[in-house]
Amino acid sequence: MAGSAAKVVISERQEKVLRKLSTATTVAKRLVQRAAIILRAFSGMANQDIAQQVGLGRCQVGIWRRRWQDAFAKLIRIECSDDPPALRKAIEDLLSDEPRPGCPGKFTAEQLTQLIALACEPPEKSSRPITHWTAKELAAEAIARGIVDSISPSQVNRYLRAAELQPHKSRYWLNTTEKDPELFQAQVEVVCACYHDAPALYQRHDTHTICVDEMTGIQALERIAPTLPMRPGQTERREFEYQRHGTVTLIGNFHVVTGELIAPTLGPTRTEEDFVAHIDRAVKLDPAARYVFVLDNLNIHCSAGLVELVARRCGVEEDLGVKGKRGS
Repeated sequence: MAGSAAKVVISERQEKVLRKLSTATTVAKRLVQRAAIILRAFSGMANQDIAQQVGLGRCQVGIWRRRWQDAFAKLIRIECSDDPPALRKAIEDLLSDEPRPGCPGKFTAEQLTQLIALACEPPEKSSRPITHWTAKELAAEAIARGIVDSISPSQVNRYLRAAELQPHKSRYWLNTTEKDPELFQAQVEVVCACYHDAPALYQRHDTHTICVDEMTGIQALERIAPTLPMRPGQTERREFEYQRHGTVTLIGNFHVVTGELIAPTLGPTRTEEDFVAHIDRAVKLDPAARYVFVLDNLNIHCSAGLVELVARRCGVEEDLGVKGKRGS
């Protein structure tokens, strides 16, 4: 004699999540199917009728009804935490397949450790003429060293993803030249406080916090023929050959609060006069406002010309001295 079907109870919030899942087009089909099972079970339908509508067997429908019944108390606790994303994730996890053991691993823990250690070494240590590892190169080197008898690049990629390693990527890193750690910490705190206070200064005191930096030596290139637009069956085509027009310097102003790049300067050089003119042009955008400029320690960022500009803007009329001799 067949047992009675598990009773399905769902709350209003749970029903809303299940209805979204049952009609979603961006989630796995199995989630759509199982959400439909729970909704139909809640409406009072028998397992046999649900099975016919969703395209599964009656026993499979019963399994998902029982799983929902067993997890209902846990879902209610999550729902009471008033975290809608957490409730949706819990329901998706409940309606997902449980992890399966799979076949035994082919490689030992020692082999995997050696493979990961190899990925953390620079390729030149293995006498390979590359700057960054690829999965193919790592697989070949692991075999050459005798770490493994054979391994595919795709398997190497899976192990790298599991270890959260990306040997094909790199990021620039800037080391400080300040040798006194306490002084460096104080400088860091000043800059961080400047960024932290920027929104309040902008909203309450009409003060713009601007981060300024330069990119020099940008190649000014002009293609010798216009780009051809795409057509059906053909992508956009860009002329390969170009004409050089020297280099150009970009001086940018990043508004810390709004995220805008305001009053950028493009020119052939980056001299003291260029930078003073750049700052003057930026201030003229809103001359009645106050400004905080965040700069690095480049010499033109603390030049006599810049001091004189700030003095004029602040209405200072006293003698500032002579550059290289006295005062400024």
